[in-house]
Amino acid sequence: MFIKRKEKSQAAPAPEQESNGHASVMGAVAQAAAYPVRRLATPGPRARALLARDAQVVSQAHGRPYPLVVAEGRGAQLTDVDGNRYIDFIAGIAVNATGHAHPRVVAAVQQQAAAFLHVSADFYHEPWVQLAERLNSIRPFAEPARSFMCNSGTEAVEAALKLARYHSKRENFIGFLGGFHGRTSGALSFTSSRTVQRRGFAMMPGVTHIPYPDAYRPVLAAQPGDADYGDTVVNYLEQVIFARQVAPDTVAGILVESIQGEGGYIVPPASFFPRLRQLCDRHGILLICDEVQSGVGRTGKWWAIQHSGVEPDIVACAKGIASGVPLGVMLARASVSTWPPSAHGNTYGGNPLACAAALATLDLVEECGLQNAHDTGAFIMERLRQMQTRHPALGMYAVAA
Repeated sequence: MFIKRKEKSQAAPAPEQESNGHASVMGAVAQAAAYPVRRLATPGPRARALLARDAQVVSQAHGRPYPLVVAEGRGAQLTDVDGNRYIDFIAGIAVNATGHAHPRVVAAVQQQAAAFLHVSADFYHEPWVQLAERLNSIRPFAEPARSFMCNSGTEAVEAALKLARYHSKRENFIGFLGGFHGRTSGALSFTSSRTVQRRGFAMMPGVTHIPYPDAYRPVLAAQPGDADYGDTVVNYLEQVIFARQVAPDTVAGILVESIQGEGGYIVPPASFFPRLRQLCDRHGILLICDEVQSGVGRTGKWWAIQHSGVEPDIVACAKGIASGVPLGVMLARASVSTWPPSAHGNTYGGNPLACAAALATLDLVEECGLQNAHDTGAFIMERLRQMQTRHPALGMYAVAA
């Protein structure tokens, strides 16, 4: 979002309030423009002290390139321990779908915490069922859904891979160059956005990568008759990979990001998913969509795959689904979710706190988030279009919403 700062002598207008208490898009812009403050150089003295302590006791496996030490979050802003305020464009890496500390999410978590925090996945509780019912109501396919709940997007992807192999009785998979699906062994075998994430780790066998349909930076030569680069990629999969490298009747699933994230935030061409769905149907292959980054309303629809008109067989989601409370979900068609009791599981799956947070989050996204994503996407697209006319170096832009 583009923010034009006001001169100090001008007072920012108060944000317009909607019926659910959320500021309107333009009100949020005005609010954000008025309030960010830098009191001390970053990192300030309190931040430096905590960074030194962190280095002594916390694993440095996490890549944390910016020395931001957070003390508080409210709405779209963060305050660090030295009093500096920031507009949080990262949103917890696409997690804070309702902003920081949304009152309704906080209230839902507090209410559930006062009842019970955890009972393990060996037993039943209503928030778990309520969330599964809610997800079934927004599923991206016609057939009823079955949900498997876990704690992260990576775990949701792992569950999808395991289910695909169990259901199909096949062992191989197709992934995409530039994809990011997580860092545990199975998901890491599909993650090919950067070599540093894979160096030194043995990969799961049976995974073949092909180019993602990035029409701006194509790596495959278009063939006569290709409607667009989506056609080119699917034809390559069928005519080269399936013909010469991996027999299609050994492929359990194709794992693909509906919009590729870490690989460049690439919106695929219009032909890609319809052609891929046809290919999967022809060979009995499951289409598995990783919607960890793109799902739960971020593109103006519940799921990014819905922009293509294609129905997947399995969807993995996480991040924004619970406003920051750890939760991952694998949604599968009922006819695909055929594994028996104890075929898969975890200790914290369907955690009541996470379910309560997710239910509140989904309500908020439905009430205002879907339209807000659509409107903001249209605004950004128009501004980028204007910028491209003035700046020839801007070669490509894409907004899914």
